[in-house]
Amino acid sequence: MENVLRPVIVVGSSVVLTLLIGWATDLLLSKANDTHPETPLWGLLRRGRVPYQLVLCAALLRGFYDQAKLLEDHRVGIGRALTLVLIGSAAWLVIRIAGAVVESSYTRYARLHHDPARVRRVRTQVSLIMRVVSAIVGVVAFAAMLLTFPAMRAAGASLLASAGVVGIVAGVAAQSTLANLFAGLQIAFGDMVRIGDTVVVDGEWGIVDEITLTFLTVRTWDERRITMPVTYFTSKPFQNWSRGGAQMTGIVYFHVDHSAPVEAMREKLRDIVRECPAWDGRAHGLVVTDTTPTTMQVRALVTAKDADDIWTVRVTVREQMIRWLTEEHPYALPRVNTAEAIAPPSSNGHAWADGAGRREYESPRSGRG
Repeated sequence: MENVLRPVIVVGSSVVLTLLIGWATDLLLSKANDTHPETPLWGLLRRGRVPYQLVLCAALLRGFYDQAKLLEDHRVGIGRALTLVLIGSAAWLVIRIAGAVVESSYTRYARLHHDPARVRRVRTQVSLIMRVVSAIVGVVAFAAMLLTFPAMRAAGASLLASAGVVGIVAGVAAQSTLANLFAGLQIAFGDMVRIGDTVVVDGEWGIVDEITLTFLTVRTWDERRITMPVTYFTSKPFQNWSRGGAQMTGIVYFHVDHSAPVEAMREKLRDIVRECPAWDGRAHGLVVTDTTPTTMQVRALVTAKDADDIWTVRVTVREQMIRWLTEEHPYALPRVNTAEAIAPPSSNGHAWADGAGRREYESPRSGRG
């Protein structure tokens, strides 16, 4: 009877004690979260209750397993399995705690600083730091698991002796991966590009959606995802529209007839931007920038707080200005001029018309009669 009751008591008490400690810890974190709403740390720590309970249960079972006298023939295997579960759950818990601390610090920083560029830079660095921490903890946990096997401990000396050769071979074989790894760290701490930046790469306009240690994802305006190695941003030129501030200046070109009312277009542009919520109120203007034999080029300049809003302002100005010209000043639209030209005033010459109806001026000395 004792051989049956003892394992049941040991295993049952370990499970019950784990549940009680886990419930008490979660209750304390919940109260701390309600008491200190200014920081999300306590609420984020509650995400680690599953690995926390696994650590407790594995530690209790591993500690009292010898007293349980359960499955004596498989004592070594079960003990090693519990040790592996303890190491894995401990690594999981460390990653969850580190993630809670880092995310809480980032949230507090974003709340205190209102500069979007600085916030995006910190967000990029935080995400890459968490990936590095997770990788290091995973490698250490895996190494600790391997060391629980006697064969691996015996092979440790030979592995250390050949570490130099293996390192050289691995470095040559993983040259591209290592280059991406160091490029990712350079991007994170060199402030070259950040999550949320508006960039133009290979002629594609988009927003940086994700940055890892090896690749970077750009989300284009039509919801496509462009994935490229991070070494691209350290070896090739690219446009970063968010660098130095998110405010942008946009330009809209119009090709109109020479008779277009430029001053009225300036007043209409002012009315359009004032009614557009995306305009930031910094500047607007309209000037004639070029002429051709048939049209003149008019440039409208507008401003906005970021790339998304500048796109909205530009399309709004373009649509409403063309509609206004069509309805109020249709003569200002580009056209093929077939009317007779007005002759320049002169007493020594006269105008003549060619077969297409165009007039040309002729001097009396030209010999044309």
